[in-house]
Amino acid sequence: MNEIYKNTGKGKLYCTVTYGCQANEHDSEKISWILENMGYKWTDNMEESDFIIYNTCLVRENAELRVYGQLGALKALKRKRPEIIIAICGCMMEREEVRDVILSKYKHVDIIFGTKNIHKLPQLINRYNQTGETVVDIVEDNREVFVEDIGANRKYPFKAYVDVMYGCNNFCTYCIVPYTRGRENSRNPKNIITEVESLASKGFKEITLLGQNVNSYGNTLEYDYSFAKLLRDINEIDGIERIRFMTSHPKDLSDELIQAMADLDKVCEHFHLPVQSGSNRILKAMNRKYTKEDYIELVYKLEKAVPNISITTDIIVGFPGETEEDFQETLDLVKRVKYDSAFTFLYSIREGTYAATMKNQVPDDVKHERFQRLLDTLYPIFYEKNLVYQDKIVDVLVEDVSKNDESTLSGRTRSGKLVHFKGHKDLIGQIVDVKINEVKSFTLEGYRI
Repeated sequence: MNEIYKNTGKGKLYCTVTYGCQANEHDSEKISWILENMGYKWTDNMEESDFIIYNTCLVRENAELRVYGQLGALKALKRKRPEIIIAICGCMMEREEVRDVILSKYKHVDIIFGTKNIHKLPQLINRYNQTGETVVDIVEDNREVFVEDIGANRKYPFKAYVDVMYGCNNFCTYCIVPYTRGRENSRNPKNIITEVESLASKGFKEITLLGQNVNSYGNTLEYDYSFAKLLRDINEIDGIERIRFMTSHPKDLSDELIQAMADLDKVCEHFHLPVQSGSNRILKAMNRKYTKEDYIELVYKLEKAVPNISITTDIIVGFPGETEEDFQETLDLVKRVKYDSAFTFLYSIREGTYAATMKNQVPDDVKHERFQRLLDTLYPIFYEKNLVYQDKIVDVLVEDVSKNDESTLSGRTRSGKLVHFKGHKDLIGQIVDVKINEVKSFTLEGYRI
C-alpha cells in the first residue's frame, strides 16, 4: 500500500458488514488489512464508527434486500453524524441498475466500488475527503487485475482462505457471478505458494483454496499447470496440515485431480460438488454441461479413489420449467448419491441472467412444497451418513467456543463434519482427538481423549 496513506485513518474506527460467499469473506479480510494499515481500528459498534463499509452479494435476492434495509436505517446515523463515511462494495455494485438505485435513493452513501478494485480503497477515501462528493469507481473490464501486495486480516490465526483464481467462465443461466466478478483468471502459482508458505511460517494449520471453479485453474496461464499440480506443490509445504478447496464444477472434474486427492496426505477427504438438479432436461436449461449419469460416475470415481470421502452439494429447487418429473429425478439422485450435507436453495430470479427471461417460472407455493420434500429426503440421509462416526475417534481442528456454553468447543474433522465437545478455550487452533458418543443430522458430539 502507498506510504502516503499510512496513518490517514489514525484515531478513527471502522466497521465491516459482509454478505455472501467465502470469496466475499476473504475480500473483507483484505479490506480490513487495508484500513488498519491506514490507521483505522476495528469496532463492532456501528454507532461509534467513523467508516462503515458493506461488502455485498448479488447471488440471492434476500441478501440484496437486507443491504437496502440496512442502508436505509443508516440515514438517521448519517444525519446525526455527517462526518461518518459510508461505503458499499462487492457484487451488487457491479450492476449498473443497482448502482443507480443506491445513487438515487441512498444519497447518504459516500463511496461505491466493485470487486476488482479493493486495492484502491485508500485513494477512494482520500478522494471523498477532498471533494465531499459521492465517489463511484467500477472497473468495467472483466479481466481481473491482480494486486498481489494486499494482505489480509485473517479471522482465525490457524486457518485461512487463499485465492487461486478469480471470475468465472461457465455462465450457468441462473447465476450472476460471471457478470459481477468477471471472466476467469488464474493467479501465478508461485505467488500462491509464497502466500501459503508465509501462512505456514505464521502457524496456520489449514488453508482453503478459493475459486468459482478450481477445476479450471491454470487455463489462463501461459504454461501447462493444473489445479492438481498446485495441490501437489502445496502438499509439500511444511507446517500446513490440512488443505481444502472450493468450488468444483462437475463438467471438468479430472481424473488427475481425483488421483491427487487419493495421493496427497494433507488434502482433506471432503469434496463439494454442486449438482443443482438431477434432471438432464433442467441441467441443460441451466447450461451445466453434464448429465445426471456423468455426475453419478464422478461420485463413483471419488468414492473409489478416496475411501470415507464426504461429498456435499448445492441443489436448486424450482428452476424455471421444472416439472414434478424433473423434481423426482433430483430426489432419485439424492437417494443414490447419499450426500453428507447439502446447501439447498429455492430458485430466485436474478435480473441480468438468462433464466430471469424464461417464461415458465414455477409458482412459489410449488417451489416451497418441493423444497420441503427435498429436506425430508435429505435429512435422514445426513443422519445415516453420520452414524458411521458413532464411537469412532476423529481428529478435530478446534475452531471456536460455543455461543451458548463457554465450556463447549466446536471444530471440524478432515471430512468437514462439525463436532462439539467439552474443553477449554486454550485448545482453539489445535488438532485434537475426539471420541464421538452422539450423532445428529448436522453435528457430531463427543469427548476429548
